[in-house]
Amino acid sequence: MEWITRRDGSGRGRIGRVRYVIIGAGAVGGTIGVRLGEAGRDVTLVARGAHLDALRERGLTLRTPDGTVTSRLPAVAGPDGRPLPADTVLVLTVKSQDTEAALATWVDTPVEGGGTAGERLPIVLAQNGVAKEPAALRLFARVHPVCVWLPATHLEPGVVVANGHPHPGMLHLGRYPSGADDTSRAVAADLTAAGFVAPVRDDVMRWKYGKLLGNLGNGLQALLGPETPEALAARVRAEGEAALAAAGIAHTTREEEAAERGDRVRHRPVDGAERAGGSTWQSLARGAGSAEADHLNGEIVLLGRLHGVPTPANAAVQSAVRRAVRERIPAGGFPLAELEKMVG
Repeated sequence: MEWITRRDGSGRGRIGRVRYVIIGAGAVGGTIGVRLGEAGRDVTLVARGAHLDALRERGLTLRTPDGTVTSRLPAVAGPDGRPLPADTVLVLTVKSQDTEAALATWVDTPVEGGGTAGERLPIVLAQNGVAKEPAALRLFARVHPVCVWLPATHLEPGVVVANGHPHPGMLHLGRYPSGADDTSRAVAADLTAAGFVAPVRDDVMRWKYGKLLGNLGNGLQALLGPETPEALAARVRAEGEAALAAAGIAHTTREEEAAERGDRVRHRPVDGAERAGGSTWQSLARGAGSAEADHLNGEIVLLGRLHGVPTPANAAVQSAVRRAVRERIPAGGFPLAELEKMVG
């Protein structure tokens, strides 16, 4: 977007050209960053390790059902000590387990004209799970959740594969804890221009809790591969629905979500290959050293313990994923019989 607008006592005014900083240029962040950059927006990518080296040396290659593009966007490891422009929007796309470190890294970054990022800049959370919005609000005054439906994969440094078609993803935006504002709408307009479906919702957290229920199967897929027993997947979700009901937390239904997506974000092969696996599967496949089950299945375990709802299946998935990370069990390689014994 060329400008963010706001209302104040003098009416509506422009507050400058927006610059996006994508903190975590993996599957989701890389797709969003490249598409925004291709749409003419000012984008800087934040990455680390071999991925950062690849971005600096040869750019970020985005492979899609419609073809391949390589973008030479600026890539950095983090804040460099210089003040951020006051028109910066921070977009946080790291995995949940890396969120607190990322928030701490950026919150006290100075902003041109005075103040810090936490005091002045909007932060957009394009992540799975629901625990990081309150964590962000402790540090940032302007928190914007996103419910992410974006089928993409990042396994190789410098490369992201995005299977969504005809749109790369659907990104519901709002303000935390509720509502929406001019920043929500302006970011949504930029995402729309970049090819995404980007509805603005006053109840974006209701959509995120619905997505959480769907993400409870991520750990099972990471452990067992695509042939997850249907009864086990149903039990994990049923525990989630029971925990949310006991906590009085509203969420979207499968039917509502399917109607919203329609045919706008379908999974299509890229270079003849289907998507290999979801975000937790990718963490095990890359040997990333951590995974997000404690913030997905663990959220249900937490709610269950708070409200007296048994959640043994989700607790077992949590424990098994941690073990798979610790023992470097490959994605899809966890013994089903052992997991079933853990569930009880």
